[in-house]
Amino acid sequence: MASTTNPVLGTRALNRATLARQLLLRRAEMSAADAVGHLLGLQAQNVTPPYYQLHARLAGFRPEELAGLMESRDVVRMVTMRSTLHTHTARDALTLRPLVQPARDREVGAFRKGLTGVDLDRLKARSRAFVEAEPRTMGEIREELLREWPAADPQSLSVAARCLLPLVQVTPRGVWGRSGGVRLTTVERWLGEEPEPGRAQPVDEVVLRYLGAFGPASVKDMQTWAGLTRLREAFERLRPRLSAFRDENGVELFDLPDAPRPDPDTPAPPRFLPEFDNLLLSHADRSRVVAPEIRGRTWTGNQAHRTLLVDGFVAGLWRVDEGEGAGDGAGEGTRLIVELFGTHTRTRKEEIEAEGHELLAAMAGGAGSVRFGSIHG
Repeated sequence: MASTTNPVLGTRALNRATLARQLLLRRAEMSAADAVGHLLGLQAQNVTPPYYQLHARLAGFRPEELAGLMESRDVVRMVTMRSTLHTHTARDALTLRPLVQPARDREVGAFRKGLTGVDLDRLKARSRAFVEAEPRTMGEIREELLREWPAADPQSLSVAARCLLPLVQVTPRGVWGRSGGVRLTTVERWLGEEPEPGRAQPVDEVVLRYLGAFGPASVKDMQTWAGLTRLREAFERLRPRLSAFRDENGVELFDLPDAPRPDPDTPAPPRFLPEFDNLLLSHADRSRVVAPEIRGRTWTGNQAHRTLLVDGFVAGLWRVDEGEGAGDGAGEGTRLIVELFGTHTRTRKEEIEAEGHELLAAMAGGAGSVRFGSIHG
């Protein structure tokens, strides 16, 4: 728990600070590569979300910019934090994955029953040689491993290969308008690097970067973002360099001393966020962006909906009809459907509509219409 002498940051203060770090209070004049690095990667379980994340955050962003970075291998798609796919800069791909490797090793342990008799070191070596000869599908990797361990559980073999090796999805997967099936190779082979033991970014450096992108935050918040445990020691080492606060529940929060913490009444424009946006997944306590009364409305089963921020908080859902994410010029027939939670003023709805038209112009190939209604209609 925090010291009672630490300043208290209310929900709106946390909201505005986090939006500022996330480049969501105003669009940043920043390159896509710099933004991906600043944000420590973009959640990328689906192909198009990284593009929509950058559109919400960067002035003048066009999908072709990130697509070009994918094709030049300056950014890559791979499993890192929370065992989920992220789009990372090349440097972070090489150094963040080793940092979270202990969590991936534990994940393999959960499938150990299906790996009876399997030498994991040999599995790792065989998988590496197979995918470095040429990019492979997961099905091909599984079949290759079954040749040596036919009695093993096929899914467990796939999980072991995915967890033990830093596999990237090679292009055209992830390229706007061109995305194909998933084929995998190691990050080192894709980037022309040699494997280096101990290459992980120092954990203290990552703590500072996390606070710069998601702070103010608790130890538990960062552990939720990274999918790691036992980070308290790093925060304590850094304590002399950090500012300490507490939230309204008394939880201790850390932050960079000079990081922006705007006035809680700072205006926050509407923003359309894709499914699995980092903003909604990177804190243990999400009340800074998701009000308790709407918890659960942004998900159906295991699938996240696309969300709308109004005054900095999740206030609705959205979808695009016709040509969604294709980057192929959907034209006049494109419709943005917006489902609002609660009631909103006419002025607020006009702001949402204007932001929606900007989304359609940049991401759906041109003009279209914005309609308020149910996304399930």
